[in-house]
Amino acid sequence: MKEHYTTFAGYNAWANRRLYDAARQLPDSDYRADRGAFFRSMHGTLNHLLVTDRIWMKRFTGEGEAPDRLDTILHEELDALRTAREAEDRRIVAYAAGLDEERLAGVIRYRRVSTPEAFVQKLMPALDHWFNHQTHHRGQAHMILTSLGRTAPELDLLYYQREAEAGRA
Repeated sequence: MKEHYTTFAGYNAWANRRLYDAARQLPDSDYRADRGAFFRSMHGTLNHLLVTDRIWMKRFTGEGEAPDRLDTILHEELDALRTAREAEDRRIVAYAAGLDEERLAGVIRYRRVSTPEAFVQKLMPALDHWFNHQTHHRGQAHMILTSLGRTAPELDLLYYQREAEAGRA
């Protein structure tokens, strides 16, 4: 199972690079425009993805900063956000590489951001949710790009797998 999660960690970093490359091409007014996505703009969506990755990594590792709001704007400028995103992606890749079967069979304990309830959850379903959540919001960012008349990057997992197999990911 570890390979499953190392693949998704690599895919996550690959897809984020492609998405940030596309976001960099937007004029600031389009980057910040409310396009009807859950976190309104490309800016809000990219910040949300970093926020939730930090929240989940804090839950998984007990380390790092975990914002207390899902709509926190961690960085106002795209370049600073991208630098933080790349650092977080390296952290995620390293975390996945360090997993072993014993840890994967374990549980995590955490509190939700929006409620004080405590949860105990098996690690693998939590990881599945986390990687799926990332894909969900990258899909919204993809929609933002297309709604602005831009060509959105290919983000399908299959494309990543092909590039990784060829040594290009």
